[in-house]
Amino acid sequence: MELKSFRAKTLQQALELVRREFGNDASVVHTRELNRGLLSRLVAGRQVEVVASPGAPAPAAVEVEPSNRAQQVIPAVHEDIDFRAQYRANLDAELATQIGSLHSMVEQLCSTRAESRTGEMPPGLFEAYTDLIEADVDEATARELIDQLSAAGSEEHASGGGRLVRDLIERQITAAGPIQLTPGTRRLVALVGPTGVGKTTTIAKLAANYRLRDKQRVGLITVDTYRVAAVEQLRTYADIIDLPMEVVATPREMREAVARMTELDLVLLDTAGRSPKDEVQIQELKSMLGEANADEVHLVLSTTTAAKSLVNTARQFAQVGATSLLLTKLDEAMSLGHLITLLRDCSLPVSYITTGQNVPDDISVADSSTLADMMLDATAVC
Repeated sequence: MELKSFRAKTLQQALELVRREFGNDASVVHTRELNRGLLSRLVAGRQVEVVASPGAPAPAAVEVEPSNRAQQVIPAVHEDIDFRAQYRANLDAELATQIGSLHSMVEQLCSTRAESRTGEMPPGLFEAYTDLIEADVDEATARELIDQLSAAGSEEHASGGGRLVRDLIERQITAAGPIQLTPGTRRLVALVGPTGVGKTTTIAKLAANYRLRDKQRVGLITVDTYRVAAVEQLRTYADIIDLPMEVVATPREMREAVARMTELDLVLLDTAGRSPKDEVQIQELKSMLGEANADEVHLVLSTTTAAKSLVNTARQFAQVGATSLLLTKLDEAMSLGHLITLLRDCSLPVSYITTGQNVPDDISVADSSTLADMMLDATAVC
């Protein structure tokens, strides 16, 4: 008996090869799937092998070697059978079995993980942990906070976990306090940060409060000549509040502008937004601040930014000499828990927070207790 093996991606294609080689009277002797597992099919593709004879007598049907080891029978090739449908049915059944198995494994893993957590944590701390996650605190930071409380071994764990976490967060927030002025001494304060965080509006709020409410002599300097209408925006505020204003573009102009404002109590320096990814821009900003000889450098960050971006930005701007954080747009953030990661990483104190666009309102001196409440309850911002 002459036997020949034919291979193809599907049984139907393999049978077509048999017909071309031996004609319609060919008999199928044996069929099998070469890639039985789901993973091997995904990697190497499907492949079926058919062994056939050109005209030797063969039974009306032959046994197949299926992937599930169940005995199946495929009629001879000359019979009118939909092999494609049969193959798909077998594959669908195998896929359903493997998907069901994966689903059961995932459910078991989740159940084991939940049981592990509840077993390790007292009920009060576990509830506090879930509150942190809901407040948008990343899982690693939330776990660290809970572990700190657990290590303390407080007797209040069973019922006071939420309050203990809140108090722990408050202790990790350092408030810088407001800009302190000394009579007879000028203080130069610069605001730096990426684009779109609200530096110019915040400058206007600070200037209005110190000029109109505290009756201090205030001046403005801007180097933000890159952004469209930035100079006009700050000049409008300066005209309304009746403040002197200087526009500089070079280090020499910076030195001259600072010298002309020696007799003032407070000089606020507005800088152009800089990308934390652009090392050249960061170094240019550092050089300009060096010429101004700033007493304070407030890094302005928007709380609508993701935690990872906030941390990376703070690290990059640290090289320009940032002395504190000024957090803006708390009213626009859906949650503030992600700020915990920022404050734990950069270790800079927080000077001010802003909660709107109104000048001179919607700005307040940062307070660790208030910030802790806001981080765990977004409704406290409104």
